[in-house]
Amino acid sequence: MKQAYSFISILLIIALSSCSDNSRDIERVNSFPAISPDYVNVTIPPNIAPLNFMIKDAEKINVIIEGKGGTFTARLSGNKAVISPGKWRNLLQKSAGDSLSITVSALEGGTWREYRPFHWHVAADEIDPFLSYRLIEPGYEVWSRISISQRDLTTFRERKLADNNLIDDGCVNCHIYSQQDPSFSFFHLRHAGGGTMIQQDGKFRKINTSTDSTISAGVYGSWHPSGRYLAFSTNMIIPEFHSVRNKRLEVYDTISDLMVLDLERNEVITSRVIAEKGSFETFPVFSADGTKLYFCSAHALNMPEDYNKARYSLCSVGFDPATGSFGSIVDTLISSDRTGSTVSHPKPSPDGRRLMFTSFDYGNFPVWHEEAELHLLDLTTGTIDTLPSVNSRRSDSYHSWSSDGRWFVFASKRVDNMYGRPYFAYIGSDGRASKPFVLPQKDPEFYDYFLKSYNIPELSNGPAPFNARDVERAFRRLEAEKVSFVRK
Repeated sequence: MKQAYSFISILLIIALSSCSDNSRDIERVNSFPAISPDYVNVTIPPNIAPLNFMIKDAEKINVIIEGKGGTFTARLSGNKAVISPGKWRNLLQKSAGDSLSITVSALEGGTWREYRPFHWHVAADEIDPFLSYRLIEPGYEVWSRISISQRDLTTFRERKLADNNLIDDGCVNCHIYSQQDPSFSFFHLRHAGGGTMIQQDGKFRKINTSTDSTISAGVYGSWHPSGRYLAFSTNMIIPEFHSVRNKRLEVYDTISDLMVLDLERNEVITSRVIAEKGSFETFPVFSADGTKLYFCSAHALNMPEDYNKARYSLCSVGFDPATGSFGSIVDTLISSDRTGSTVSHPKPSPDGRRLMFTSFDYGNFPVWHEEAELHLLDLTTGTIDTLPSVNSRRSDSYHSWSSDGRWFVFASKRVDNMYGRPYFAYIGSDGRASKPFVLPQKDPEFYDYFLKSYNIPELSNGPAPFNARDVERAFRRLEAEKVSFVRK
């Protein structure tokens, strides 16, 4: 280690000598540099775009990256380090399963400081190469400017999948893939001429999931692994602003049930066990093998008077995909009466072993709760990992698994408590989650001036087979299919 450190120091002195006459006087600091974004000691996939960063208070910086693929100096622009994509790909490929050492020096207040080297551990497991998300300002005043976009994680390329400026300013939300497969997806167009848009292999169906026997059209939903069914909540959702204290907004249901849409029969199916009087049911999601339906359930309360008393438990019920029917017994996996907290957004891992959910003090909508954090339930042992290396002091929610279950992405407001940004974390062979890192951008200053939140970030193993113009054509040309209501 001493020889490697000396070699890097020599390289730094050579690099610094071309930048400053004072480069011979280097102050060595036994702490990590305050880089932005915070990429210090994170685990990254071997197919991720370059982790460009900066030191905000520095006048200049120098960066040397060392790994199995060699040693090179990052391209510099003042206080920013921009890594060559070609060199980066080569370095990651040769370093998969190993670590990169990054040594940073910075000119601060007229003094060059060489900081303690930090590391990027390059996992052997790649991440699904595409990420989709809804971009929206974090407020209701400008909600009409919404898009669903997709980012190539191996590069910085982004494209729009849906744009509400092309569909008469209707609300676009909840883009969900089936098992990270982009050939099966759905999203809602909230508009007089809209509906739930079902996409299969680039072809669209527009379905009106509302019936005279349901509370509303489908809201929060998920795919059955067979591709035949979609589970939805049907809710009366109320957003209200706080007038006192430091809280901004509370979103709650005054009534909610569950239903399952059969795409072959154009039926919405429900049952007493998932639409029980005296309960609020929401956030349904099928198990990895399709034989269970997980959901969140709370005792019905008077809203909004009792908004801060609503606490949801995590439940499950059997589901028979051959008949589209439900079991008769609801199991409670996590009881809010015992924990004193609430559960939302359950997401089982692809292998069916684990289930990730959001936990917070009360209610069912975590993005406006600072205390919201991710937990991981082992469905075999019943133990819960509170993911201390992942969570922050501000809202962490909207999580999604990779197709192999080794990576997950989530939205976090950890930087400013306002804008949700996508973070990635790795689960090692020992089951432990790594420190998360934010979605890399070409300009490391990007998040300082990009004033939109990333909602529902979701990984997929390929590009979506449609774009915003395809959605516009489907919106204008397709008639919404009607559904019948069946209670089993």
